[in-house]
Amino acid sequence: MSLPRRATLFGRLYHTPSWWTTTATTSWAVCLSRTYSSSSDIRSIVELPDRIHPRYLRSTKPGSSLLSLKWPRPPRNLLVVQKLYSETVTDAVVKFAKHIHNEYPDIHLILEPRVASSIQERVDFPVYSSDDRPYIAQKVDVIATFGGDGTVLRAASLFKLHGSVPPIVSFSMGTLGFLGEWDFQEHKKVWREVYMSGSDVAVRDAAVPRGNKDSPEEQDDGNNPWALIKGKSMGAQRASKVLLRHRIKADIFDANGDNINDRLSDNLLGDSKSLAGPLAGTLEPSPSLRAINEISVHRGSHPHLAIIDIFQNGHFLTETIADGILISTPTGSTAYSLSAGGPIVHPLVKSLLITPISPCSLSFRSLVLPLDTKVTLRMSKKNRGRELDLSIDGKRCAGVSPGSELRVEGEFVGRSHDGRGEEWAGGVPCVIRTEDDDPWVGGLNGLLKFNHPFGRATEGED
Repeated sequence: MSLPRRATLFGRLYHTPSWWTTTATTSWAVCLSRTYSSSSDIRSIVELPDRIHPRYLRSTKPGSSLLSLKWPRPPRNLLVVQKLYSETVTDAVVKFAKHIHNEYPDIHLILEPRVASSIQERVDFPVYSSDDRPYIAQKVDVIATFGGDGTVLRAASLFKLHGSVPPIVSFSMGTLGFLGEWDFQEHKKVWREVYMSGSDVAVRDAAVPRGNKDSPEEQDDGNNPWALIKGKSMGAQRASKVLLRHRIKADIFDANGDNINDRLSDNLLGDSKSLAGPLAGTLEPSPSLRAINEISVHRGSHPHLAIIDIFQNGHFLTETIADGILISTPTGSTAYSLSAGGPIVHPLVKSLLITPISPCSLSFRSLVLPLDTKVTLRMSKKNRGRELDLSIDGKRCAGVSPGSELRVEGEFVGRSHDGRGEEWAGGVPCVIRTEDDDPWVGGLNGLLKFNHPFGRATEGED
C-alpha cells in the first residue's frame, strides 16, 4: 500500500479531516526522507582515498629540537577524536566540522562510530565513520583531538598495532592538559598552519581570497595542489612544529615460548586475521602492541601481591613482589609512573622507565634505561596459577598466566635512512608550539605545580 493511500484510509476510518491526512502524509514522507538521508550521510572510511604520509624534517633554526611538518600535497582525510559525554566538547566539534567543510571543502571528516550520528545530525554534509579499524592506518592523514590527555591516548591507541601514526593536533578541553597543546579558540589559525605546512604557495598570494574551483583560471595545474586554497599561506617559515613522542612496544609469549599477541582479548585488536598483513598497514604476522604512556602488569582484584622476574638485555635483574610493574615512556613519566614514585623525564630523552607499584622492598627505586634496552617481565610460577592483568595506556588488554613473558623495548625514533639525515620517522608526531613557548615547562609549572612553595602564592597569582 502506498504512503498517500495508507494515510487516506487512516483518515476515513477515524473520520479525520482531509487537511490532517495531507499534513500527516507530508510529515511522514519528510520523516522517512530524513531517516534515509541521515543513514546515507554517514559513509564508510573504506570509500576514502589512501593516506598521505607527511615528512618530518630537522628544523633549520639553530639549537632547535623540534621537527618541521611538510606535506607532499594537501591532507584530505581528517580523523576527529573527542571526549565523550561532554556537550561543550560536542558543540566545539560541530563548530570545527562546519569550519572545515566551509573553508576546506576537499577534506573528508572522519568520526568515531559512537559519535558519528550525533554530529551528523547537526551538520548538513556527509561525514565518514571509522567503522572498519583495519583501514584506519591506510586512510587517515591527520588527527584532531578534543578533550584531555585521555583523548590523545585513545587516538594514539587506534594505531597501537602500526609503526606509523598520523600527526596529532590536540585541543585541550579536558581535566588534564599535559598533552593538549592548543586552546579551542585558536582552532582556525592552528588548522590553517597544519594544513598549509609544507605548502609552496607564494606569500604574495596570502591576501588573495580563496579561489573558485569552477572558474577555469583557478583550476589546479597539477604542480601546486594548494593553488586553490589561496589566502591561507603563512609562508615557509611558519611550518608547523612537531615533537616525535617515543613509544614502547611489547610482545607476549606463553610458557612454551610462542608469541600470543593475536590471541589477546582487547576489543581494539578486533579480528587479528584482518589486522595482520598489508591491509592493516603492517607486514608483521603478529604485530607488536605499542604504548605512548606505559605498559603495566598488575595483580588486579587478587588479594595476593604479584611476583614478577625482571630481565634487562637477557640478564636477570631482580624478582619483585609488588602490586605490579610499570614500563613507561618519557611521555608517561608524568602519568601513572609519577604517581608510583617515578622520576619526571623530558619527552625528548630517549629512554624507558621501570617503576614498581607499591613494592614490598623500600630499596626498589625507579630505573631509567636507554630506549633500546630490552626488558623482559616473566610472570613467576610462584603466582600459583593466577593471571595478572596486562594493560596498555591504562586499558586492560589481557590476562597473563605464570610462565608467560612480556618482552618490551623502545620503538625506533630517529633519522630515516635516506642518506641525508634530514628526515625523521617513528613515534607519535604531535603538533606543538615552538621552543619560545615550551609546553613541557608550562605543564610542570601550571599543572604539576613544580617546586610550588608552601604557604605563599607564586609570581602572577593572587
